[in-house]
Amino acid sequence: MTVKTPDVWLPFPAEEIDGLPDSFRYRLWDGEDVFPADPADCVFYVTPYMQPPEVTARPLAAMPALQVVQTLTAGMDHILGAVGDLRPGVRLCNAAGVHTASTAELALTLTLASLRGIPGMVRGQDREEWLFGVYDALADKSVLIIGYGAIGSAVEDRLVPFECERITRVARSARTAPRGPVHALAELPELLPRADVVILTTPLTDSTRGLAGAEFLARMKDGALLVNVARGPVVDTKSLLAEVASGRLRAALDVTDPEPLPAGHPLWHAPNVLITPHVGGSSTAFEPRAKRMLARQLTRFAAGEPVEHTVLITA
Repeated sequence: MTVKTPDVWLPFPAEEIDGLPDSFRYRLWDGEDVFPADPADCVFYVTPYMQPPEVTARPLAAMPALQVVQTLTAGMDHILGAVGDLRPGVRLCNAAGVHTASTAELALTLTLASLRGIPGMVRGQDREEWLFGVYDALADKSVLIIGYGAIGSAVEDRLVPFECERITRVARSARTAPRGPVHALAELPELLPRADVVILTTPLTDSTRGLAGAEFLARMKDGALLVNVARGPVVDTKSLLAEVASGRLRAALDVTDPEPLPAGHPLWHAPNVLITPHVGGSSTAFEPRAKRMLARQLTRFAAGEPVEHTVLITA
C-alpha cells in the first residue's frame, strides 16, 4: 500500500528555501484563484503575505487534515475570523521575530522624520524653498512605548542611543523587563500626559481596538507625537483627526483605519500627519528571515517536535 506524502502549502517556491525537510510535497500558492492541489491533502499551510482575509481564509474549510497554520505576520487578526472553519487541535503560529527589526526601524524613522520636520522639507525641496528653522530633537524627549513585546523591546533598543530623557514601557500587565519596569495598560491615564512621543506596537485585540480614542488622545500633552506601527484600528481615526486638525497633536502612521487609505480621505491632507503605506515589515530583511523561520518550523514539524510561536490551538 502506497502512503500518500502530505502537502505543505508555501507562498515561496520550495527551492528558494534552504533546509526544508524531505518529508512533504511542497505546493506553491500565494493567493491565486486556482489552488495548486487538493486542499484536503494539506497538513501545514503558510498563509500568503499581505493578502486580504478572504483570500487567506479561502482554503481553510477544505483542509480537514490541517495541523498547522503559519502566518508571515506578527499579528493574527487577518486569520482569526476563520478559526471556526478549522477542526480542533490546529495550531495557529505567527511570525514572531521576522518583522521585529524592520518594524522597529520604521518606528524610529517615523519618529525622527516627524520631529525633525522632514515631510515639510521634502515638500519645500519640490518648491525650491530653503525652510531653515528650529526643529524638535529626539534627544531629551520622554517616549512611551505601548505594546512591549518583541517589537516594542526592539524599538527601545534603537531609541537608547538617541539620549531620550525617559523611555516608559507599557504592556497588558505589569512585569519587570531587562531594561526596567513594564507598566500595565491600566496605568496609561497617568503615563500619557508625561510623554512627548507615544509609540504604538501593540497587537490588535478586543482590548486594544480603539485604545487610542478620544480620552486617550486628550490625555496626551500638547504638541506630542503619536506613532502607530501596530494596526490601524488601535487608533480611533475620527478622534485623531480632531486632534491633528486643531494642531494640538502630531501623528506618524504606518497603519490606518480604513486601510488602504482611500483617495479623498481627510487623513491624507491632515496637518502634521506623516503616512507610510503599511511597510513596517516590508523590507529587504523580510524574505530571508521568513524563509529561515519556515525551514525551522517545518524541520520541527517533520521531526514531531512542537512548532514555535503558537498563538492559539483550536478547540
